[in-house]
Amino acid sequence: MKKVIQLFLLIILIGIYSCESDNCMKTITIPQFYFYNGQSYSYDIEQEVSCDFPEPTVPELIEPPVLENFSYEIISFIFTPDTGNNSSKLEFEVKLKNNNNFNVTGVPIFTLKNDDLTVSGPYTNNLINSCNQISANSECIVTYEAEESLDIAQVNSIELLNVEYFLTN
Repeated sequence: MKKVIQLFLLIILIGIYSCESDNCMKTITIPQFYFYNGQSYSYDIEQEVSCDFPEPTVPELIEPPVLENFSYEIISFIFTPDTGNNSSKLEFEVKLKNNNNFNVTGVPIFTLKNDDLTVSGPYTNNLINSCNQISANSECIVTYEAEESLDIAQVNSIELLNVEYFLTN
């Protein structure tokens, strides 16, 4: 009788361990990327999958991931259509707010309206502080300053319409 109970317990233990091996999980990194204004950005994600799931090898093309729960505040926006030196000048400061409980890495995308033309982009060439990282529940002030010859373009007005934050790794 004792041998029968030991055999029964052994069978139960084997069953328990075999069930646990069926629940084997691992974390994989899924390589992703997107293009915006001719620039490539990576945005890899991690996902928990079963142990028999194959490792991804080919990066996946995705739409730019926009940071949710994001807001911004325009601190200053000054456009001088004619500085008196045959140039126009644009200066602005914008407070970017990450209202999430996690740190983010990314790039701010500004949508500006120049007279009747609407243009979006990161404007990285003239950013003094780019805010490529914003801590959880924190804010960062991005500063932009650019002067352009009136021989290149004559713009009468510029307006900041929107700011988004595209996530990167």
